[in-house]
Amino acid sequence: MSAGQSSSQVDMNHWLLRLVAIIIDSIPFAIIVYIIFWALVWSTWWSWGWGWGWGYWLLWPFAFGILEVLYFTFMEMSSGATIGKKLLGLQVQMLDGSKITFDKALIRNISKIYGFFLLLDWLIGVATPGPDPHQKYTDRIAGTTVISVRQAFAAAGPPPPPPPPPP
Repeated sequence: MSAGQSSSQVDMNHWLLRLVAIIIDSIPFAIIVYIIFWALVWSTWWSWGWGWGWGYWLLWPFAFGILEVLYFTFMEMSSGATIGKKLLGLQVQMLDGSKITFDKALIRNISKIYGFFLLLDWLIGVATPGPDPHQKYTDRIAGTTVISVRQAFAAAGPPPPPPPPPP
């Protein structure tokens, strides 16, 4: 922590990076899921007469949520981070520093099934004290945390010097 930065400032920066990471992951994912959803389900709905009614507004977020939970679970289990987290230098791990397992990844991501549940998960995590200030509520249940492995948007180091000329 640099001079002049409080612990609260660092924690809010961490939560902001996590929010940006989920947006980075969700926007392209939502577009892909919507195209698939449109192609597979839309024509069936019109024939059933659901159209823009309750079927669309209930089924679309649920379908998106299921696929998002699977994406986040698989990515965090296999590489420790989603694409958004990797871009921002974040990684998911167990509290003891070990690699996250499938069941723990599923538990920590289950709140993504609906946006409202994810919002509650984050609010409870930020507003209540826990063993680690970087945990949302389902992280506490799963025993996982999100850590910074490098500074977000950090430039790569300088290029190596050129080889010496041949004698």
